[in-house]
Amino acid sequence: MRMTVRMTMLNVLMVLMSLMTGAQKAAAQQLSAAQQAATTAPPAFEMTSVYYDEDWIPVQYTCGVPDSLSPRVQWTGAPSGTMSFALIFHDPDTAPAKGAMDVTHWILWNIPAGSAELSPGVQPDTSPDGIQQGKSVRGANGYQPPCPPVGARPHHYVFELYALDAKVDLPAGSTRADLLKAIDGHVLGKSSLVGIFGQKVDDKTWRWDLAKLP
Repeated sequence: MRMTVRMTMLNVLMVLMSLMTGAQKAAAQQLSAAQQAATTAPPAFEMTSVYYDEDWIPVQYTCGVPDSLSPRVQWTGAPSGTMSFALIFHDPDTAPAKGAMDVTHWILWNIPAGSAELSPGVQPDTSPDGIQQGKSVRGANGYQPPCPPVGARPHHYVFELYALDAKVDLPAGSTRADLLKAIDGHVLGKSSLVGIFGQKVDDKTWRWDLAKLP
């Protein structure tokens, strides 16, 4: 009898050990699969500039100085199959004439697929490396620096970078609406970066002063 009980207990222990071993193997396999997926997953399509996302735009890239210039923009992780990039820089905090389109500060397209940055100081009405520039809110084919009303609540300025599966067939001087229509159906990926700027606002304390502004 005692021998039978011992054998039964031994069998139970062996079953439990087998189940534990199986569970450990399953967990290890799941972990390995997750690690492999993380290793083989394509990198995220991300852009950076001279300021961090949701941070203050340095004054040299704004209307705070008479000779402002466009900032450097860089990106990594472009999707496979990218044939060109398009870039839009706009202010979503205001809409001219109460229209559906907010303020366009800069648009470019046919940025070469092999590039990973846009150099600073791109001049209006130029086509470096075949890049085309379109109309800003001022009607110029080039960069329009951020320039919200003096003393008003700081505005957000958004860079949107599009990875496209083709080059854009648009002439220089086209509008943002033209560009958005042309790239529709060709977007492989999109990355964005937000900067903030206000005139006569302390760039060191603006986060705390923001609530006090109209």
